Amino acid sequence: MEASETEPQFGEIIKRLRQEAGLSQAGLAAAVGIHTRQITRYESGDQQPALGVAQRLAQALGVTLDELAGAAGDRIKLDGTWWTAWQTFNDGKEVIATQPVGLTQHGSTIQIEALERSSENERGGYLWRGELRLWDGQILMGYYAAADGNVRSKGTMYFVLHAQGEYAHGRWVGLSYDGPVVTGLAALARTREQAQIVIRSEQEVRR
Repeated sequence: MEASETEPQFGEIIKRLRQEAGLSQAGLAAAVGIHTRQITRYESGDQQPALGVAQRLAQALGVTLDELAGAAGDRIKLDGTWWTAWQTFNDGKEVIATQPVGLTQHGSTIQIEALERSSENERGGYLWRGELRLWDGQILMGYYAAADGNVRSKGTMYFVLHAQGEYAHGRWVGLSYDGPVVTGLAALARTREQAQIVIRSEQEVRR
């Protein structure tokens, strides 16, 4: 059987990646800086993008050029239940709060939601949800906001992902429950114990 009969065509690949990323044709076109009709032509197989456009397409979709061309990718999957660890402070005392979180990945976009309140941070612990974007297979950047209606907390997250995708370390910055802008170390890992180890290691580095 000929390879052309079994291998997905470029139009099919770009459509699948676009849908996985949760983008409309217009949304992808805007991210790349081209007209929507160009995306329609690419997906229908009527036209192939120039190299510069293909590079911008790959970047907007969070994939490599090879993956855009149909090569098997090794993108890290961040679905399932993970654990977060947060450095926070109550009455001037440091608290390392942990929470299980649910991750749902669509292309380079990851929805994140706290599944339980933190048992270590009874005063400031709350449920929250947010979104992260994976850049270059290494950086996770995004935002969070409290899911509890009477809690004002919201802010940003920045993580550096381990090469094998087992954990990430970084920092959060946000509006605290009582008003001031606060910040602290943060960790994301597949187990609670690993998240605690990661954040403790970051503390040691900064001492």
